[in-house]
Amino acid sequence: MESRLSGIAEMMLTSYEEVGGLNNTDGHNLPSKGALEILCARLLQCLFPGFHDDRPLHKNELAKTTHRRVKELASEFEDQIAKSLRLKNPTSTDEEVREVLLAFLGKLPTIRELLQTDIEAAYEGDPAAVSNEEIILSYPCLEAIAIQRCAHLLYKSEVPLLPRMMTEWAHTRTGIDIHPGAQIGPYFFIDHGTGVVIGETCIIGRKVKLYHGVTLGARSFAKDDHGQIVKGGKRHPEVGDHVTIYPNSTVLGGETVIGAGSTIGANVFLMHSIPQGSLVVYEEKQLKIVEKFRQLPI
Repeated sequence: MESRLSGIAEMMLTSYEEVGGLNNTDGHNLPSKGALEILCARLLQCLFPGFHDDRPLHKNELAKTTHRRVKELASEFEDQIAKSLRLKNPTSTDEEVREVLLAFLGKLPTIRELLQTDIEAAYEGDPAAVSNEEIILSYPCLEAIAIQRCAHLLYKSEVPLLPRMMTEWAHTRTGIDIHPGAQIGPYFFIDHGTGVVIGETCIIGRKVKLYHGVTLGARSFAKDDHGQIVKGGKRHPEVGDHVTIYPNSTVLGGETVIGAGSTIGANVFLMHSIPQGSLVVYEEKQLKIVEKFRQLPI
């Protein structure tokens, strides 16, 4: 047994030499997925006090609790931001890390203002919604949007890796995949949400409503002389204000603009711009309904 296990270990070591792309053994201390899960949960506690707690949070203890939570977020995010920044620049200083951290935490009140509009959009856009509490506690779109709006701040500060890890944490929990680079306006609502994909360079206006299965993706990728995909560039659509996109529709392309006030029906595949106030629908060529039973059983 011992000799066979030793042989397997040697085979693994050989694999580490030959398949090096899966290794992280050169001294880089990467951000921790386990720590990130805790951080995202604590972010939600800070953004929605009293909604993500195991016990009631009374108003008379809110100040003390908030001070403690902000300090905890600062301590733990500082470590993860430092690891991320030093992947890009190993000489990043503690002061540079703290500036990014403080700018991020200082924007959380603004994020709360945006999330309030998202809750209003959900309440107004879903006849099944009966209260703000229901939306905060049970709507996956709000959790996905909350984490994405926070991750977007770090993305804009050019923090590598960490923002994407945050949105992928939300993706695994909600089924909603929003890249941290996407720019999303206020009053944003995703009804149901499962299977929604929003790409990195998407620009989404105010009061936009999406349904499940919607993809805002890239049409094609430019390649260099060696056939490798060229990174960066505008690849994903722009969606104007007051647009509704119904289930399972796909809108592709960095030059595609959905004009304000437009509605895109279900199952539409669109790769070009449409003017303001458009209605885009997929018309079935043939829908046939036949009699299944001559007489229904009593």
